[in-house]
Amino acid sequence: MTFWIPVPLDTDNITSLSPYLVPQDHLGSKGLFYFMSAFMFLLFVAGTAINTLTIACTIQYKKLRSHLNYILVNLSVANLLVSSVGSFTCFYCFAFRYMILGPLGCKIEGFTATVGGMVSLWSLAVIAFERWMVVCKPLGNFSFKPNHAIACCALTWVFALSAAIPPLVGWSRYIPEGMQCSCGPDWYTTDNKFNNESYVMFLFCFCFSVPFFTIVFCYSQLLFMLKSVAKAQVESASTQKAEREVTRMVVLMVIGFLVCWMPYASFALWIINNRGQPFDLRLATIPSCLSKASTVYNPVIYILLNKQFRSCIRKMVGMSEGDDEESSTSQSVTEVSKVAPA
Repeated sequence: MTFWIPVPLDTDNITSLSPYLVPQDHLGSKGLFYFMSAFMFLLFVAGTAINTLTIACTIQYKKLRSHLNYILVNLSVANLLVSSVGSFTCFYCFAFRYMILGPLGCKIEGFTATVGGMVSLWSLAVIAFERWMVVCKPLGNFSFKPNHAIACCALTWVFALSAAIPPLVGWSRYIPEGMQCSCGPDWYTTDNKFNNESYVMFLFCFCFSVPFFTIVFCYSQLLFMLKSVAKAQVESASTQKAEREVTRMVVLMVIGFLVCWMPYASFALWIINNRGQPFDLRLATIPSCLSKASTVYNPVIYILLNKQFRSCIRKMVGMSEGDDEESSTSQSVTEVSKVAPA
């Protein structure tokens, strides 16, 4: 199958200018393609390095093997999959200005990026759920243990595969997107054979809306609880500090989630609800880049801002420190929750 988007961008046309065969210079200047190649190379290097370091650090230091950190490692594994395969493939193809790896390479890159992206997305929801369970204690004395965290991590991969496998077996498909140097699920063609619209709605409802509302609910409950504790302990400097730190972290987490996934969700929904309206498919490059950039900014938010992780990483790379630093913000929140009113 050959597929390309000519200018003006008409998603129903198929011509000899296949994105699998020739450079797509009609979509942008060579300088733009090379800039995108350099950007993807930076994401590949930074994302691969920081996530590999996180995994290696957890293996080396036993004190990092807590239930929350299991979920963070799961997030790092997903990010590593996207950066090492997805970002590297994009870097390579942007350098040649077309999907030089062919249809099979397109399917592999699209499948890998989708699996890694979905695991990352659901991991963010699991982190929010874990914080809510540990801090707010909605089930009373129920203890969130490592085996619960491992089960939740396994569930993220089940959910991810349920989203990534259908395009391989006929429900939607993986095709070149944006500037035709990366691949993703088909959300913009009108071929009813692949039932693209139903697949997009499945992704939006199950793979975006459910995690998003889980994150919003859990973190809002966490903030409400902390504010009530801070109000009751207005003279406690440590409690007030923890409340400010957690508020900042929650804002960063929600913004990070929206930056990564809102462009994809909004663009896909606009397209399926405005069939026949002209649009520039090159805009699809933007959500693709933002999702791959999450392999760098998610670890910064969730891992490097965790003081315990940061301390161990500094020791691992030879930046000697004294004894353990103070516990992470999330651990401080847990301590504050112990004195919360019943």
